Amino acid sequence: MNKPVYLDYNATTPVDARVLERMLPYFTEKFGNAASRTHRMGWVAEQAVKTARENVAKFINCSEQEIVFTSGSTEAINLAMKGVWEIYRSKGDHIVTVQTEHKAVLDTCKELESKGAKVTYLPVDREGRIDLNELEASITDKTILVAVMFANNETGLIHPMKKISEIVHEKASLLLCDATQAAGKIPVDVQEEGIDLLCLSAHKVYGPKGVGALYVRRKDPRVTLHPLLHGGGHERGLRSGTLNVPGIVGFGRALEIAEEELWSDAERISKLRTLLEQQLIELGNVYVNGAIRDRLSNVSNLCFMGIKADGLITKLPDLCVSTGSACTSAIPEPSHVLSAMGLKPEQALASVRFSLGKYTTFDEITFTLEAIKNALISLKKD
Repeated sequence: MNKPVYLDYNATTPVDARVLERMLPYFTEKFGNAASRTHRMGWVAEQAVKTARENVAKFINCSEQEIVFTSGSTEAINLAMKGVWEIYRSKGDHIVTVQTEHKAVLDTCKELESKGAKVTYLPVDREGRIDLNELEASITDKTILVAVMFANNETGLIHPMKKISEIVHEKASLLLCDATQAAGKIPVDVQEEGIDLLCLSAHKVYGPKGVGALYVRRKDPRVTLHPLLHGGGHERGLRSGTLNVPGIVGFGRALEIAEEELWSDAERISKLRTLLEQQLIELGNVYVNGAIRDRLSNVSNLCFMGIKADGLITKLPDLCVSTGSACTSAIPEPSHVLSAMGLKPEQALASVRFSLGKYTTFDEITFTLEAIKNALISLKKD
């Protein structure tokens, strides 16, 4: 068993060896620009991007023309939200989202508020769920966009996207879904769920960092966006800039693998998560934050009552875990997700997120349990 033991897969994942193998030629002998259409090197790169685009489209059940490659989910969210605002604000100035969304959504909402948008931030209950009746009541004839994530990155809670989309479309609004954490762990089908805009990021599914995608529905309804970037008209004018061909190739391959191995991975990981969770709860003064059901199989957000999470993690040098989203790990404040769920500051600051992955082993979980037990003993002595 290698150390440190990595249990922060929701922050990022290692690149699968099969993904890296597919990518490597596009750094060297197949290095062409996918926009160079006058010679063979460009054609090879263009075909590689086309194949990857088909892989992404198949993974979420859409047409390849509906996929726009980006640098990741944060860019995709910005393109979706700011793009909708610029095109549709003559129809309305209202956006609805949830207090537990990723900061990429919440911070973009704040930026749009500075430009005149009115934003409703829906509260959640103790499990992190929104009230669907409250969602319906919040949507007005001025609402142009509703943004709800598929699965929460800190607690793993899965929102009922199909029910949400039915409410949103009944009110003639658009639905944006951040599926960054859901992809590769549960099925993500934009047709079945009725999603209009959806973002993905390769580095959460054992692909490379720095590449992602935005799904933009082309019919029923057709969604139109104003681009963030101009210059060259790449990605049908929605995202100019030379395409990251090796990254895109890796992204496509990662989703191929994820689709093939989704259920077997989920079953094995779920058993390890249950083992970890149950044995830690048995120690006493440890409980799960959020829902037990309707959550991703790899996430366990645990509160260690009476212990500061940062102090606990300091005692675990051979263990990689987190207190929340990697994007906010430098902020010395309680998790906004846990706070929105009603946890007191001392409870939120006593909480640790464990996120397992396909390379997590039984021996690693055994080591983790022993390391945490010893750390808790040490903290009590201190």
